[in-house]
Amino acid sequence: MEFSAAGRLEVRITTADVGKRVSVRRLSEAGVAGEKFTDTVGVLTSWTDGVLLITRKSGESVRVAESALVAGKVVPPAPARRRGPAASYEELARVAARSWRPVESERLGEWELRAAGGFTRRANSVLPLGDPGLPLDEALTAVRRWYGGRGLPAYVQTATGAAGTQESLCAELERRGWVREVTAEVWTGPLAPVADLAEGTGVVLSREADETWLARYQRKGVSEVALRVLESGPSVWFATVPGADGPGDVAAIGRCVVDGRWASFAAVEVDPTQRRRGLATAVLAALARRALAEGASAAWLQVETDNAGARALYAGMGFAPHHAYHHYREPEAAEADR
Repeated sequence: MEFSAAGRLEVRITTADVGKRVSVRRLSEAGVAGEKFTDTVGVLTSWTDGVLLITRKSGESVRVAESALVAGKVVPPAPARRRGPAASYEELARVAARSWRPVESERLGEWELRAAGGFTRRANSVLPLGDPGLPLDEALTAVRRWYGGRGLPAYVQTATGAAGTQESLCAELERRGWVREVTAEVWTGPLAPVADLAEGTGVVLSREADETWLARYQRKGVSEVALRVLESGPSVWFATVPGADGPGDVAAIGRCVVDGRWASFAAVEVDPTQRRRGLATAVLAALARRALAEGASAAWLQVETDNAGARALYAGMGFAPHHAYHHYREPEAAEADR
């Protein structure tokens, strides 16, 4: 916090600092035992009518009454991670988009509208990298019209927590009643250590998601549209560990897309009766070796914020969080589902 020459805390931020990363201290709300002050760090996304809106790295929006401010200052961007591959948010977002292509897409300025018959939010949401070429309200109207014409709810995919992410857009969507339905994280790590974790004996690699692989995939009844999404990407590989009960029995699966220096891991699933045998590690190691052979050196994956087991597994492999991502659903559609 900032201190004056007399040693007092000072508020050294103004409305001109909207869009910057700030650290503020405010008086705690009445009834919070033992806590006089509460500190918040994040992007100052608005300051109107005596209320500051600060978006934390996790995407959580915190409202702070101007009257409760005790101290505040602009702080530099979060320091770059000291381990793992360096990457900007935009680079990772574009790589991720290429690894999970929609069946159809259309440009709205620099935004990409994506649709795939409702198979996963990622393939059926707007990727807003840059300027839509219209005022925000007009752009969102166009988005809703485009998805409505396909019988789909409108989603916007955003990110927070890294340089160049979209805290301000998150705040604007929330202000307009869009509902955040999903939050997860993108983790990155070096590829070679993953390849060294296990021999991968018994892991079968294929270019196609065959019936054996799909038998273990969590989304049952996969349609032709879903298969097109699953098999999309620059260089796609599917890993399968056959089970002990003959044809059709699958112990574990995984998916990898190689795109330049990046390998993306997804759909790593293990038969519940076969867990804690190192099968997920074997699958990832086999896919990592294939990606290394194609020239990749870094890896990324997505993990749910509440999946403690997966987070522990990936942290042990050398992965670390890069940014959080979110899907916002149009207001009326969200209300209709309640």
